[in-house]
Amino acid sequence: PRQSVRSIARGACFVRAAAAESIKAEGEVEGMTSFLDSLKYSDVGLVTVMAQDVDSGAVLMQAFADRAAVCETMQTGLATFYSRSRKERWCKGETSGNFIKVQNIYVDCDRDSIIYLSIPIGPSCHTGSHTCWFTEAGIAGEDSVTCLGEHTSEAWAPKTTLFQLEATIQQRKEDLDVEGLKPSWTGKLLSKPELLCSKI
Repeated sequence: PRQSVRSIARGACFVRAAAAESIKAEGEVEGMTSFLDSLKYSDVGLVTVMAQDVDSGAVLMQAFADRAAVCETMQTGLATFYSRSRKERWCKGETSGNFIKVQNIYVDCDRDSIIYLSIPIGPSCHTGSHTCWFTEAGIAGEDSVTCLGEHTSEAWAPKTTLFQLEATIQQRKEDLDVEGLKPSWTGKLLSKPELLCSKI
């Protein structure tokens, strides 16, 4: 079973506190130098990094990482980046406690961007939103784009198709409790187990 967010956060804090002494030089980790050499860095030595929720598929945040930040992430399992404004490495959550626990790392075909497939521990955005992508824009036509507003709750995070389907089914189930609302076909299936079974 998945650990609680609180226990993961405690573990992340412990790992981060011990990181300064435990992180090895890249040459001391088998295969690390070869992997880091294979990345295509920008003129200022950075790659683009996207953090993505391993469960929902929601894109959490985007930042940049230098060679050392990628190396640190791979050793600690905590998303580590490079701040272009402060010109220093930083571990997400080191001040807020909202760590991003990296489960897997994927590199794109051009090898100049990375995905940290992760478990977010608390909000990922500095605004307190679950994801940095909470402003939705709807395409109204070739000549116009409509801003549909901002959604800061986790429920509105950009979802994969399966999670969108799950949310729709859940909404149909909740609609059954709304007095006077005609149930959808999905709602009828959910309210009548024998009918549902006959369709499987």
